[in-house]
Order: sequence, then C-alpha cells, then structure tokens
Amino acid sequence: MLLPPKELEGVLLIDKPADHTSHDVVARLRGILKTKRIGHAGTLDPMATGVLVMLVGKATKASQYLMSTDKEYAGTITLGKVTNTQDAEGEMLETRPVPPFPQEQILAAMKTFIGDQYQTPPMFSAVKIDGVPLYKAARKGEEVDREPRFIRVSKFELLRWETPEIDFVARCSKGTYIRALAHDLGQKLECGAHLSKLRRTASGKFTDAQCVTIEHLQTLSLPEIEKLLIPVHQAVPSVAL
Repeated sequence: MLLPPKELEGVLLIDKPADHTSHDVVARLRGILKTKRIGHAGTLDPMATGVLVMLVGKATKASQYLMSTDKEYAGTITLGKVTNTQDAEGEMLETRPVPPFPQEQILAAMKTFIGDQYQTPPMFSAVKIDGVPLYKAARKGEEVDREPRFIRVSKFELLRWETPEIDFVARCSKGTYIRALAHDLGQKLECGAHLSKLRRTASGKFTDAQCVTIEHLQTLSLPEIEKLLIPVHQAVPSVAL
C-alpha cells in the first residue's frame, strides 16, 4: 500500500519579483510545491520586490505572529509627480516643479516622519470599509473616509538626493504604507511625490539575502525544497512562544 506524499511544512523565504501580486506568488508556489495550503505573512504591492515570507502547510497557523514584525525597505521617491495610487503604477494626477532643495531640507522633512504616528491608508489598498476593499471604490473614482491607523517609523534615512529622486531606507511597523509615506513627504515639501521603486530588504529577522527566487525554486526537487523550509519554532519571534 502506497503512503500518501508527505505534506511540506515550514516557512519559505521568497524574493518576490516585480509585477507579481502576493497572491500570484501563492498560486505559483501551489503548483511548484504540489499543495494548496500556502499563505504569506505580509503583502507586497505588485511593483515591489524582495522578502515575502511564505507559510507552507501547518505553518499558516503562525501567520499572525510573523505579520506583526517590523519590516525594512529600500526604495526611490520621485518628487514633482503625484499619482492616484501613490506609486509608479498609478495614473498621473498632477505634476509640479521641483525646487533645487538643499539636502539639509530633504533630511529635515524626512526626520519629521520618524516615530509614532497615524497614517491614512491609500484609497488603492486592500483595507476594507464595511467589508468592501478600498481599491474597489477607488476604481470607480470614489473617495471613502478612512480612519488613520497607528504606525511606527523607526528609520527613514536618505541614501541619495539627486533632483527629482530620493533614494531611502525605511524601517517601520506592520501595516505601514511606504507609498503613503512617499506621498506625504511630497506634500510636506509642497511639490508632490510618488513611490517609484521599492524593495523589502527585511521582514522581522529575515533578510533578502536569505531568499530564493521562484525561478530557482522551479529547478529544485521537492526534497531539495524541503531543506529550504524553516521550522515554525525557529521562525516565530521568541516573544510569541
């Protein structure tokens, strides 16, 4: 009598490619791993790349613990252009001239976003109001009142300033929208802005150096993939155990 195949279980760190939704990654992994029980701990927008913590098998039960960790990002903000999604994938709403800001002014503006604060979720987001995702209303051209959410930004540092682009690194609590941070920085500088590039470099204790691409994963056998899975007890923050 043949035994049923062993169900894979654990945390798999994927380097999400651009132009993939987090759900797209789940769908592709279901085909590669031959299992339907797959989830993720923290969504990334389609434009973004980097660390996507995937939960396989019974590890999906640890989602709430892994989603609660801080995230770190590297990206680019483009000043002078405002989009309806607050990132490069949206429609251009307006363009404004970008003054020759001295670097000190950029640094001072970025510093104001450090610490505890409330952030209003973008209309193009999966946040639900009365059970309906905001993006569905946004696609109809509707504006819905959104309740600001508490977030913490522990790092927002300038890497490069060359008009009109700001390269940055940021570390923040769960639920923080980096594109909203970019938009709000543009408003503070009074020239508008949108997020033009984003990579999640860390999620909790996991970094992009530990991740595997979907393309590489497709070249591996299931036993080889199993060796990449991190046991849940090693992945979950110790405070949750």
